[in-house]
Amino acid sequence: MPDLSRRDFLKIASQCLLGLSGLLGLGMLVRFLGFQGESPQPVEFDLGPAADYPLDSRTLVSQPPALLVHTQDGFLALSLLCTHLGCTLMPDVDEFACPCHGSRFDIEGRVLHGPAGEALHTLRVEINELGHVILFAQ
Repeated sequence: MPDLSRRDFLKIASQCLLGLSGLLGLGMLVRFLGFQGESPQPVEFDLGPAADYPLDSRTLVSQPPALLVHTQDGFLALSLLCTHLGCTLMPDVDEFACPCHGSRFDIEGRVLHGPAGEALHTLRVEINELGHVILFAQ
């Protein structure tokens, strides 16, 4: 076996490290592209009998985060996910505050303070044949 000069050793070592880095990067890219996200969340939530929600009531629902409102016209729900980056809003007197970036929304879902640029999304609400309030997320 011939003696390697320092220059040849460093050249071979750097080429090996470069090749190993390339393989590691390729493995990470394959893992990233093959990522399977969490299984989808249920999109239908049974909130119980409609009689549990008096007329003109506003009820915070934890799953999914929403404000359920019962008016003369029926039920409606506002998503309590910030329209900026999706953080769950926290109730604060007559408004909702985003703990992540400081957006604020009024009780009707309108933006009071950004960085959120759009109002809270409305969720579909139905009453099923058993008289239960069904909330549809997404």
